[in-house]
Amino acid sequence: MTGPGPGAVLAAGLFAVSRLSWQWSMVAEVFSLNNLFIGLLFFLTSSFQCAENSTQRRKIARWGALCCGLGLCNQHTLVLYVMVIIPWIFYRLYTLKELSFVGLISLGLSFLTGFLPYLYLPVSSYLNAARWSWGDQTTLSGLLNHLLRTEYGTFSLAKTETSVSLSSMLQAQLDHCLLELSPPALVLAGAGLLLSTQDRRCSSVTWLLTVMLLVYSLFFAWRANLDISRPLLLGVVERFWLQSDAVVCVLAGLGVSCCHTQLERRFGRGGVWSTISWVFTLALLARMVHTNQRSCDQSSNSVVEKFGRELLASVPKDSLILTRGDLPGNSLRYLHYCQGLRADVRLVDQEMMTYSWYVAKLAQHLPGVHFPGRFWDPVLSEKKNTFDFRQFLLHNTHRDVFACIGLSDGDSSWEQSFTRWPWGVCDYLVPVQKQFHPEEWAQRTRDIYNWTEPHNSFHPASWERVANEEMWQARMKTAFFLFDLAEGTQGEGRARLYELSYTLYKEIVAAHSDYPPNWDKNLALACERLLSSGHRGYSPDGLLACSIHHFSLYLEKDPTDPQAPAIRSAVSHLIKERNKLLQSQKKSPG
Repeated sequence: MTGPGPGAVLAAGLFAVSRLSWQWSMVAEVFSLNNLFIGLLFFLTSSFQCAENSTQRRKIARWGALCCGLGLCNQHTLVLYVMVIIPWIFYRLYTLKELSFVGLISLGLSFLTGFLPYLYLPVSSYLNAARWSWGDQTTLSGLLNHLLRTEYGTFSLAKTETSVSLSSMLQAQLDHCLLELSPPALVLAGAGLLLSTQDRRCSSVTWLLTVMLLVYSLFFAWRANLDISRPLLLGVVERFWLQSDAVVCVLAGLGVSCCHTQLERRFGRGGVWSTISWVFTLALLARMVHTNQRSCDQSSNSVVEKFGRELLASVPKDSLILTRGDLPGNSLRYLHYCQGLRADVRLVDQEMMTYSWYVAKLAQHLPGVHFPGRFWDPVLSEKKNTFDFRQFLLHNTHRDVFACIGLSDGDSSWEQSFTRWPWGVCDYLVPVQKQFHPEEWAQRTRDIYNWTEPHNSFHPASWERVANEEMWQARMKTAFFLFDLAEGTQGEGRARLYELSYTLYKEIVAAHSDYPPNWDKNLALACERLLSSGHRGYSPDGLLACSIHHFSLYLEKDPTDPQAPAIRSAVSHLIKERNKLLQSQKKSPG
């Protein structure tokens, strides 16, 4: 649109070294390929505007239609740009008296040709050779379900009732632009929009890009139904801002070029303004590279891989692992299916098992796993050919069964016949009649993982943070389980379980200087319960001091806990009890 120069370098460079673009260019996801199609559409749109004759315009329009179709095979959000570009192209052809029925047919065929990759879906689904896939596309309804993302929520980020106000989402997007693209870039984008309207060649495309930006931002803010107050979910949402960032970067580049042109036209001295433009562009890009390089350098990051490897290595031979959620599901599947790790285990996804296609399509790739019906229905398991979780476990008692991470809500049928014991990040599902030996289990799960990552060492919006937190919390899972078990036990067994829980908590807290805040709270509770159950030979004063100390530490680390007032009251009570104990010890002889 402006030719080579600092504006073009700023537009491309600003997008290339922005944190989001840099970060997601290293991830096997749809976003980088979507960036390519956005760039192609921008290039073809400006080329169409600058075309010198009808032959060039028709050729560019057909290539654009093809790219629109191909882009929609990869990322649905591109449709919000396509639905703006297509009417603009038709309008331009109409005003130039180049729109014809034959031309429309040609453009339509080019557009549909872009959808040819979708033919892979019914063919692959029919052959059913993939050990892991999604959906059944051998039927028209199955294909439409896949195209419309029905199982995730059409035009929604997730199948959830959560909603975020339009203004909150737009404010978050603006904050992102100010922080990630910089205020100068936004000022230049505004200048580019205003000044380019004076250039007849650029104005039409500039306003088209602006409309695309507004339509996309408003629609996405309306449909993005994730709670962005949670850092991890904000990280999920912000990936989609890449598409709007591309427009902002182009407008910023236009701003540099237009400012340069206007200043040269008014004051002369073109060389001076050119030098200033280049210095500004290179300085801004250098600053962004310096800012983003450290956070975007993932060359030594293998946290999620180590997480998956530790989980797979921990389970016994021929185990059945029931995954839940993206982190264990994707990390374990990649290592198992792509790298061939632990070929003896079987991976079954809890959520996928509730879809009617899962058993029909993937059961044959899970030898030794028995499904007692067509799919798992947690709510209406009495329906014909469905099953509940208890029935599934009863049909697979020949394998050790582990749930990672946790169990899906809504089906408590398994609790009649099974219980779960802690196994690091996972839960070990065992028949209720199987005897539990606390000391033996504590010893067995004490060093289940070899995890060396420091606590709190990753960005809150990253999956690395989630993996690391899960591994840290796994260290105290057995202690928590024993404490919970003691709460429902009577007699001597109760005191024994409290003692074992206290011993484990004390051990893991003493072994680390930086650890999750809830460890202090749990250790304080374990001290208090052991004291109230007879202290089993431990010093009452020592237990009181330990409880007071770790309750106080917890309040320092997490003062926003809703239970904070109750904890402060408990600390006051424990201090009084300790003072009474010390006074009674002073009065006693010897």
